[in-house]
Amino acid sequence: MFNRENLFGKSQPAREQQRQPQPPRYDSPGAGHDDPRRQQYPDPRQQQYGQQPPMPQRGMPQPQRQPVDRKPVHNISKILRPAKLDDKNLQDQYVYGNITAVSPADFPPSQDGSDLYIMVNGKYVVTARPTPSFPPGHIGLTGPQRQWCQVSLTEEVRADSYDPFSSQGGQSYLAAMDVDIKFAGRKMTEIPYDQDVLTEYLDKLYENQIFAPGQELVMDHKGIVLGIKVRTVSLGNLGMEKPSADAPTASDPSARGILTRQTIINFFKDASSPIKLKGSTKRPAANSIIAPDFKFENMGIGGLDTEFAAIFRRAFASRIFPPGIIEKLGIQHVKGILLYGPPGTGKTLIARQIGKMLNSREPKIINGPEVLNKYVGQSEENIRKLFADAEKEYKEKGDESGLHIIIFDELDAVCKQRGTTGGGTGVGDSVVNQLLSKLDGVDQLNNILLIGMTNRMDMIDDALLRPGRLEVHMEISLPDEKGREQILKIHTHKMRENGLMAPGVSLSELAKLTKNFSGAEISGLVKSASSFAFNRHVKVGSVAGVSDDIENIKVESADFENALEEVKPAFGVSSEELGTAIRGGILRFSPHIENILEDGHMFVNQVRDSESEPLLSVLLHGPSGAGKTALAAKIALDSDFPFIKLISAKDMIGKNEAGKVEYINKIFADAYKSPQNIVVIDDIETIIDWVVIGPRFSNTVWQALKVLIKEIPPHVSSHPKCHFYPTFKLDTNRL
Repeated sequence: MFNRENLFGKSQPAREQQRQPQPPRYDSPGAGHDDPRRQQYPDPRQQQYGQQPPMPQRGMPQPQRQPVDRKPVHNISKILRPAKLDDKNLQDQYVYGNITAVSPADFPPSQDGSDLYIMVNGKYVVTARPTPSFPPGHIGLTGPQRQWCQVSLTEEVRADSYDPFSSQGGQSYLAAMDVDIKFAGRKMTEIPYDQDVLTEYLDKLYENQIFAPGQELVMDHKGIVLGIKVRTVSLGNLGMEKPSADAPTASDPSARGILTRQTIINFFKDASSPIKLKGSTKRPAANSIIAPDFKFENMGIGGLDTEFAAIFRRAFASRIFPPGIIEKLGIQHVKGILLYGPPGTGKTLIARQIGKMLNSREPKIINGPEVLNKYVGQSEENIRKLFADAEKEYKEKGDESGLHIIIFDELDAVCKQRGTTGGGTGVGDSVVNQLLSKLDGVDQLNNILLIGMTNRMDMIDDALLRPGRLEVHMEISLPDEKGREQILKIHTHKMRENGLMAPGVSLSELAKLTKNFSGAEISGLVKSASSFAFNRHVKVGSVAGVSDDIENIKVESADFENALEEVKPAFGVSSEELGTAIRGGILRFSPHIENILEDGHMFVNQVRDSESEPLLSVLLHGPSGAGKTALAAKIALDSDFPFIKLISAKDMIGKNEAGKVEYINKIFADAYKSPQNIVVIDDIETIIDWVVIGPRFSNTVWQALKVLIKEIPPHVSSHPKCHFYPTFKLDTNRL
């Protein structure tokens, strides 16, 4: 029979006493450590063998162990058989301390009394402690260690002494470590674990131990057994003040390092465990929201510096701070951004570039009409699928979940005001309800960001625009002169870089000439100028032939001038219509005409320069054919305002009252999108169907004009407005 008493040497105390090694000398250097180590540790002769000396206090500088040019003092290789400790108390201490027991006869204690490093089967490094009561020829791997090393109690293993400093040099310490944590026993708790407290506890238990990706261990925290598995590590040297951002993250088991008080430990909730984690108040989230290599100049968007600053402040600033701080503030991250503005200003491009700016998954991009489906309930199911991945990860990782971005283009197509859509199916209302519940319902998520885009913000349901849903409303308006110059630089970057733009082309002058051009229209302008340059190098008499001097092609100033005649802004000056009104010029047959023009220019300057007069209306009246429309057109064109629009009765032929009101309202809405604008309403009596006999007129159109004429423009400081009303015969007291 197998006699465990004889195996453990309890019946042979004399031989055990002879075999016991002598304590090391305190005045001898400890395996390459510097002398300051002696001041931090007591005399090893006052301790029992195998007892770990106390660790230095947090914040005390750690002495760096320098690699030596000679072989390690203990260069040992043994074939050992796994065994368990008989002492139950010592067994629990080693299991929860991640310590492997070895016999001093196989691996003598180190000279400074610290634990040893042993490589198992040439692949796995464990922290070992020489234990006098442990039998020679055996190794006391704990259960988690045997599972990690893939060995059983019945098979032998090869154990070699390991020196990390001679094997890895300066990169022997852990700069950062990502670990998964879970409940490893039956006892659990609903109280969230503070990551900072867990970090301190882990440092206290396992400082100076070696860890590698894939390693598993268990620890007892306040009577609850927690399981930990190392996910990834980042290596560094002990001399650095803080881990470098460029330190590579490794998941290879051969990338191992020593845990120190400077190591950053990131905890992640295990997917199969109900454990809850509180965010750290000292460190940012493990999943950095902003990509480390992101630069604003690489986004390819110009003229939106103010908008981007506002978006970052409202939507992303809270995501770069430690989660514990956000939890103490009691706030949640912004879940939705609505980008609205005229067509072609870059809303979709901004949404795509925001996805690149963030260190998150590839954004889900969907157009509004793609959500709708002919089958009952399928449209709502399409909305739920957009949030499925975010819901699954949030259940697994909680606040440590990565950010999920959903880009919703043409949002007004499916999120109209509830109750306004026709038909008896009610699909539109159901889609809006489903989206509302996903954004801010009972089971609300904190790891999503919905970016919606629309040209018609007025059509979107009000419940979707409140805080907690699409709460950040950002108007992407027409770029100013500085913004237009930035956009021109972006679109001409390649031709300037390759020397294909003539030196005489001035982008600043082009920016001044492209008033009210959107980003898309500036892009079209550059394409048009390039087409004129191509045309100069087409063979005469041929349509598809290219001349031999194609290598000398250059885009010149004349090409951009021709392009300006070809590409017109959608929100620009109605120069053709106004030019038609003064095709014969202005005949100054009377000083009264000069006075009218001077007064008109004075009114224009008043609107342009005054901060207290954002709105001014002027009525020109007189007999038919006296030149009222020509004078109004002359004053408007001379004002050099970026937006000038003529509303005339001929544009409303065939429209009913509702059509006329909608047409007039659209022109006024377009005028608000320009920083300065003039609206000329010609022949008001015809527009409102004025009839002298009666008298009678269209009250609906008349009331709409009265409201729009008196309405103060939004963003008063940047949208001054001037109205001119040439009319034949109308009671001026009604204006």
